[in-house]
Formats: sequence, structure tokens, C-alpha cells
Amino acid sequence: MFVDRAVITIRSGKGGAGAVSFRREPYVPDGGPDGGDGGRGGDVVFVADRGLRTLMDFRYKRRYAAQDGQDGAGRKRFGKSGENLVIKVPPGTVILDEESRLVIRDLVCDGDSVVAAKGGQGGKGNVNFKTSVRQAPNFAETGGFATERKVLLELKLIADVGLIGFPNVGKSTLLSAATSANPKIGNYHFTTTTPNLGVVELYDTSFVMADIPGLIEGAHAGAGLGADFLKHIERTKVLIHVVDVSGTEGRDPAQDLRAINAELESHTVNLLCKPQLVAANKIDLTGEAGEEYLAFKREAEALGFAVFPVSAAARLGVPALMNAAAGELARVESERDAEEEIPRVHFDVGRPEDDPHYRDVEIVMDGPVYVLSGSQLLKIFNSTNFNDMGSVRYLYKHIEKCGAADRLRSMGLRDGDTIRMYDFEFIWYDE
Repeated sequence: MFVDRAVITIRSGKGGAGAVSFRREPYVPDGGPDGGDGGRGGDVVFVADRGLRTLMDFRYKRRYAAQDGQDGAGRKRFGKSGENLVIKVPPGTVILDEESRLVIRDLVCDGDSVVAAKGGQGGKGNVNFKTSVRQAPNFAETGGFATERKVLLELKLIADVGLIGFPNVGKSTLLSAATSANPKIGNYHFTTTTPNLGVVELYDTSFVMADIPGLIEGAHAGAGLGADFLKHIERTKVLIHVVDVSGTEGRDPAQDLRAINAELESHTVNLLCKPQLVAANKIDLTGEAGEEYLAFKREAEALGFAVFPVSAAARLGVPALMNAAAGELARVESERDAEEEIPRVHFDVGRPEDDPHYRDVEIVMDGPVYVLSGSQLLKIFNSTNFNDMGSVRYLYKHIEKCGAADRLRSMGLRDGDTIRMYDFEFIWYDE
């Protein structure tokens, strides 16, 4: 089953907590703190693997989580870092943040990778909080937060040459005639419902050709299957526009050519700028001297397209068309800088601690109570031992350093007023 779109939830590992520990060895008076740091949480990493061709596996598993970091321990023993979670996807997969729809990374080539969710930093053990004044800190830092987000995976087929055109014009038959591929072929519309790939072998070169299904008028706006498969044309370097020149279904081949090109131009990425060859298919029904073919050829050439008479079913004219496609492909590749196609990272996947607003403290009023919240504040709050004055004083110092205490005073905070942080309320007194 060919699946080219999936939404999954990924979660990085949270950092391990630092340890609160003191040396308890005989003959070591005043041993002091020796709590080790917690381990770093694992990252979630996407890697392009050329052995994959579809996103089908993501239909059955929707949640992926990296390993958490281990907590620190006494004797300054550090916790083990969590293992990274590596998720393999086919080359050509675009990783987007599902909420903002911003691109995290476009994994074009085999081996391309990106960290989509960074693990939390390990928390510091109490040995890090020893000072000349605070000789026996009875608190440690909790680990950094895990990052959880939904990501949208979109597979855009990677092919050198793409076959486009209305349904039932012979694209699949042409793919079968030019390659060893065995696509489903039938005399009805939308026989092909998923892209098919084949390799065209010539004398000293080869290229990958794809049959792109489902294009009709209005495809860019969602008609037919075109909205799902126009994106696959973005990857192709050369297009072969297959047209039923015989008009056996009562359509005008010149009008078909214009209609499909209008859809290419209306796509979110203008696809009409790609080199395009026109395959006048079913020439065996009209003959190269037939008026229908000659009229179509005149009009197509007036639009700037090279026309190749072929009969995919009878395998007439196919080698000449493939040679022309190979030549056009060589010209395009010699002019093209592949790096230009790889979009830069648009979405910040940094750890929460990397956010410039991580240390900000938000203050709101709940009646007479001052309510404080913030990412860094929550981490320190979770690390606070409220039975230890040194630990509580460390929390207070953070409120002072980040400027929240001055803002509270400017809002009218006085000694004896109530402050709430998460599930804890206390009475404020300036030291």
C-alpha cells in the first residue's frame, strides 16, 4: 500500500533528576554533598532510508517516544543519558510541525537526518549548589522537560521524469513500455490511484520515471485525486505530458494540454516552469499524417513544446521519446544546484531551555492572590524542598533575579499578601 501522508506524535526523553546525597563514610568528618547530575533525555531523530518507499508503517503506530535520562546518584555518580530514538522514513519525506505547518526539514537524500524533538537536560545534583555559605544543600535540580509535538510527514515522490496527463490517456501503458514496471492497466478512468515508479535503461545511462495519477481540471483545488498527487510532481526534473491525440473519448487533445498545464501553474508551487515534452499517444489510431495529429502538433509547438508521436500500446516511438527525456534531464542536471531545493529549517526544535522566554515569569491576579507561572519557575519549584530553608531561599532568589519580585511590588504586593505557585500558596515577606 502506497501511503504518502501521516500524522504522528513524538516525545523526546525528559532529563534525569539530580541527586540529593551526602557522604556517609567513616572517618570522613563533614563529608559534604555528593549528589550526581541526572542524564540527558534522548532526542527524536528522523533519518531518510532509501530502503523505504512508503509511510505505511505510520498508519499502525502513531506515538513514538525517546528514552528518559536516568536520575543521578550519590558519590557524584551521573545518571545515564537516554538513548535517541531514530525513526526511518523514505527519501523525499518532508517533516512539518503539525500545528504551525512550518517545515522542520526536507529529507531529500539517503542519510539526511534531523532532530525533531530534543531531550531535556539532566538536572544538577546537590553538589553543584554548595557554596561557602550553603555548605549542605538539601536540594537538587529536576531534569529538563520532555518535548512532545505532533508532526506531519509528507512524502513527495523522488523521480527524474514524471508522466502527467488526463486519466486513461496511456500513462501507465507508456511506463510499462519504457520500463520493467507492471502498473495496473485498464480502459477506465482512475485505473491508477497511486504513483508507480520504473527505471528507464538506456545505453549508458538510466533514470527513474513516475506515473503520476489523478490529474483533471480543478485538481489544484481538490478535484479528483490531483490535490493528493500534484505534490509528487514537485520532485521531478522533467515532465512528459501524455495526450490522447486520437480523441477517442470525445475530448480535444489541445484543450487537454492547456487544461493540465493550467493546473500545474495553479499549484502552490508553479510546476509549469519545469521542462516538458509532449507525447502524442495513440498515434497508431490516427497516423502521423492524420489531420488530428498535425493540428495538435501545430498548436503544441506554438506553445513551445516538442511533440513526439508514440503508441505506448504498440511500443512505437517510445525509444525516441526516452532518449529525448534523457537528453533534457542531462541538460537540467548540469544547470541545477541541488542544494537550492533543500529548504532551510523554518521551525525551532530547540529544548525548552533554549527559548528566550524560558526564564520569564507570568503574573496574574486571582482575586487578592498573586499567581506566578513560568517554565523555568516550574522546574525550580519542582526541585524545591519546602522543608529546607536553603532550598526555599533558592526559589526566592530566582524570583528576585528574573525581576518578578520588582513587578510584584509594583503591582501592590505587600508583606502578608498571598502568592500561589502551582499547588502551593505561601505568605510573602521581604527578606
